[in-house]
Amino acid sequence: MTFTRMDESTQEQWLEIGARTAENQGRVADRMLMLLRSLADITDGFGTDQLTHCLQTATLAEEAGADDEVVFASLMHDVGKAISVPNHPAIAAEMIRPYVRRDVYEMIRVHQDFQGRHYYAHFGGDPEAREKHREALSADQFDLAAHFADDWDQVAFDPERPTLPLEHFEPLVRRITSSARM
Repeated sequence: MTFTRMDESTQEQWLEIGARTAENQGRVADRMLMLLRSLADITDGFGTDQLTHCLQTATLAEEAGADDEVVFASLMHDVGKAISVPNHPAIAAEMIRPYVRRDVYEMIRVHQDFQGRHYYAHFGGDPEAREKHREALSADQFDLAAHFADDWDQVAFDPERPTLPLEHFEPLVRRITSSARM
């Protein structure tokens, strides 16, 4: 028996819900992978679809020796575009937040403004928009976000570039999302 109102719930009911939630933690990876696969249908004028872009970004991070959380975040960084392009960094950052450390979360949360150095001027925007994040981020967080945007993200639109397939990254996604940090 379950409740119809939270203010009438019992500890036993919440213990049951907690147990069922833990049993189903694997669906997080399934849903993240599903959203990543859906990016294959989104090109929006780029030379690659958004799945390929995410795979290239993660491949570049892995090739550069980035740690697993950074590689995972590099793979997931544009997954929010499956829902909404204008706020995709916030969507992706919140999706990965329970599974990565703070600097990796921040890297994804601010990545569009950091990448903006390479294209915002084409829209009349400020190519130095990343600077508005300098005070809010630690120096290490700022440097990681800049490294991600400048060295991996903005160069990952090459249809000819060798790119690891999603299947290569699936075990990483499953391992990192197997339990949330609290």
